[in-house]
Amino acid sequence: MLEFGQVYVIPLQESLALPGQVQGFANPKSTTGRLDILTRLVTDYGTTFDQTIRGYKGPLYVEVAPKTFSIVVRPGTSLNQIRFQRNTNVALSSSILRVRYFGDELVLPHNPNERLDNSLVPVTIDLRGDPDSKIIGYRAKKHTDRIDLEKVAYYDAEDYWEPIFQRKDLTLMLDPGDFYILATHEEVRVPPDTAAEMVPYHMRSGEYRVHYAGFFDPGFGWDRSAGGSKAVLEVRSHGVPFMLEHRQIVGWLRYDNMAAPPDHIYGAGIGSSYHSQGLALARQFKPYPLARCP
Repeated sequence: MLEFGQVYVIPLQESLALPGQVQGFANPKSTTGRLDILTRLVTDYGTTFDQTIRGYKGPLYVEVAPKTFSIVVRPGTSLNQIRFQRNTNVALSSSILRVRYFGDELVLPHNPNERLDNSLVPVTIDLRGDPDSKIIGYRAKKHTDRIDLEKVAYYDAEDYWEPIFQRKDLTLMLDPGDFYILATHEEVRVPPDTAAEMVPYHMRSGEYRVHYAGFFDPGFGWDRSAGGSKAVLEVRSHGVPFMLEHRQIVGWLRYDNMAAPPDHIYGAGIGSSYHSQGLALARQFKPYPLARCP
């Protein structure tokens, strides 16, 4: 058991022996982020978290800090993931990004007046929520039971989360120390020849964070019959209360070229946990019983 409020450094079962031109970038897995588990990759002689030097050969460690729930892990439990990069400039060019953005290949709906500064695609917060339940998100409860990460659809969501309902003014005040699950207004799409990463924090936007698990795999939300998939946001305010407004920009997506087309893309065909998702809690929880909501 890894206890809430503690910090652990754990050797991983895997090690690396990278070719000289290859480096790695790591992020928590989606489930890890949705449980508010701060997870950072550490290497020998490293000077930054979540990154390896080119050609790194050696062991890997993970720093784990459960911020909301105590968790149970076992040998083989996967908390983070790593992506390998060969070239230094892999992002879509500004011209291609604009064509794909305004062609509805990246997010739906796009903003026809967006300038796409710095080759990043902005996403905004949805505080209108489900039209039937009026739920816009969930706030984690305090003093809950532990969560076994190997269990799927096992825990009653209402024992760990309280729903947040739409306000008439379409705002939400973030309380310092509380953890929220919210969603983007836009549906995100990742073409199969690209991968994406959310840039979650910008000093000019405010003292809050919206995303721990920043990788979006090739094919995420690409099913044209479904339109796309919401990006679920793991939100914390840092130190001070912070008010969010509906359609406020809360993050940016950077799209990178893949070295080659993938053999399999994210989705139902490979059993992906969060394909075609809306506002969704981690996979350990049963669906929230909307019939009990006012």
